Amino acid sequence: MASALAAHPHGLVALLRRYVPGTDVGLAIGVVALLSILIFPLPTPLLDLGLSISVTMSILVLMVAMFLARPLDFTSFPTLLLLTTLLRLSLNVATTRLILSHGNEGQLAAGHIVAAFGGFLMGGDVLIGLILFCILLVVNFMVITKGSGRIAEVAARFSLDAMPGKQMAIDADLSAGLINDKVARQRRRELEEESGFYGAMDGAAKFVRGDAIAGLIITSINIIGGLAIGLIRHGMSFADAASTFTTLTVGDGLVSQIPALLVSTAAGIVVAKGGMEGTADAALIRQLGNPKPLALAAGAATVLALMPGLPMLPFLGLAGLAGGGAWLTRRGPVSAGEEDSAPARLPPSEAPIAESLRIDLIRLELGYGLLGLAGGDAPRLTEQIKGLRRSVAAELGFVLPPVRIQDNMQLSAEAYSIRIKEIEAARGEIRPTRLLVMDPRGGVLDIPGEDTKEPAFGLPARWVEPTLREEALFRGLTVVDAPSVLTTHLTEAVKQILAELLTFADTQKLLDDMAPENQKLVAEIVPSQISIGGIQRVLQMLLAERVSIRDLPTILEGIQEACANQIRSIPLLVGHVRMRLARQISESHIGGGGYVPLVTLSPAWEGEFATSLTGPADDRQLNMAPSKLSEFIIRLHAAFDAAAQGGETPVLLTGGQIRPHVRAIIERVRPAVAVLAQAEIHPRARIRTIGTI
Repeated sequence: MASALAAHPHGLVALLRRYVPGTDVGLAIGVVALLSILIFPLPTPLLDLGLSISVTMSILVLMVAMFLARPLDFTSFPTLLLLTTLLRLSLNVATTRLILSHGNEGQLAAGHIVAAFGGFLMGGDVLIGLILFCILLVVNFMVITKGSGRIAEVAARFSLDAMPGKQMAIDADLSAGLINDKVARQRRRELEEESGFYGAMDGAAKFVRGDAIAGLIITSINIIGGLAIGLIRHGMSFADAASTFTTLTVGDGLVSQIPALLVSTAAGIVVAKGGMEGTADAALIRQLGNPKPLALAAGAATVLALMPGLPMLPFLGLAGLAGGGAWLTRRGPVSAGEEDSAPARLPPSEAPIAESLRIDLIRLELGYGLLGLAGGDAPRLTEQIKGLRRSVAAELGFVLPPVRIQDNMQLSAEAYSIRIKEIEAARGEIRPTRLLVMDPRGGVLDIPGEDTKEPAFGLPARWVEPTLREEALFRGLTVVDAPSVLTTHLTEAVKQILAELLTFADTQKLLDDMAPENQKLVAEIVPSQISIGGIQRVLQMLLAERVSIRDLPTILEGIQEACANQIRSIPLLVGHVRMRLARQISESHIGGGGYVPLVTLSPAWEGEFATSLTGPADDRQLNMAPSKLSEFIIRLHAAFDAAAQGGETPVLLTGGQIRPHVRAIIERVRPAVAVLAQAEIHPRARIRTIGTI
């Protein structure tokens, strides 16, 4: 076999690599070796080697902790803490065995390293060594280990509490398309590693505390046991036994406590790093290198140097260092030569072309005289726009996209422009320092001010000074401030074009956000019976007539019923859904008298519209003579003007077959008028006919 290995050196290398430390087999052999030290006696040369490894390993761990960019880069630290603690305890046991069995032979009974620590660090004085050992033990146990353990415990708790929120944020970014599946999996894995790391560090801190306690107990046993063995077994005098065994024991304690202190410090640095960016040295220099604190520290050190009784030279030296650091880090104007040579100052990169293709769904442009409404200490306009989005969501079941507010220097000072998808939908002027007064009875305003038209509805109004508020209210006039006028205009402009704001992505989100018990309904009809685009079109047609889509399950049930009856035309689907929403639609049109005011269509006009429909059953078109359309519009205005004079806001009642076509005509001349089919009036709704066309 040896000849075969010699003939194939690559096989020998592969065999050696299999058993070197760092592989699974090498790590297993190392752990078994550590455990064997607890059982079998260890010669002094091997003990010196083990103690050297312990000290060097502790220094290595401390240096790695110092140069970490983030705690998760050292996820093996809890396991390393366990192994280093096991190594120190195993070496403690081996040293104790040699001290108690061969301590009477002299200072080198437990090896050269223990003797060196016992002689050099103690300075030949056993009492000094004991005091030094106790101080190191207290610093390690009470300060560093306890603090790092507390930090690890709190970090583990906060990491566990924050995990559901972070997972939801990852899922939200994935659903919004901001990240792909690969990035989402990587973030979830990092989140799990973070939670597991801090939890493991919380438990690993107990290893270091237990190591400190075990070191104290082992030291006490060594001193007491060494004295007893020296006095009883070897017949040594008390002074000789105390000097020999105490020196060896304290040296053993120091050679174990110093590596333990280094590892504890490393653990404290790792868990205390938290959200610090970069390595510890770079972060400390960046955060402590502020010129003002350095200058103040230099001044304080100078004052201390001049105080009588204090050494001048150390404080003056520190004052010079702090002052020099403040001067070097002072941020002054950069000269032309420095600006040219600075590599970090790169020209700003050009924005991607795709950014210029994005449009604002809703944008409010203000003249420079109205900018105070959207800023300052009390930006009433922004708060009212937030309220607008909430009210539209509650009324119509659709969350408006954010409204972007920006200035437009091309507008006059007190003008504003409302743009929907970059196209101007409305424009007006307001007086930000005045109040708008209107007469709800339609009378003539006899209060001093500037005549105008209310922007949203075109009603006669007047801008008055704020001091006339009480007088206007006393006269029964309606008083509105400038932000409310603008918000009302924005509300009406948005509601008129609300259907266009419902995108495919919004429809998908509405379906995804439905309750789990309704997801089966969605899965049954999409995409087998209707596509998401078809549902979007149905919802858009409902919103176009200001029918709320909050009751989305009922809407989907209506779509399912219509599809089951082989109805595929979108207008017919909408008609069926509106019948399912009859109670909701009737409730929304109940006036102040507790009933639904109706203006009905006469049988003659019903027949006229019915006979004017042409085309297939699922795609009927209205083909009415222009003269008839003009006559219908005149009669429509007359009927609704008469109802308005009576204080009523009626709806137009028609047959279900012609309702979409009548609505298409009225939408152009009187868009605020609701057109209902007879089947859309709920049987239990109170109605009153106040006119007929």
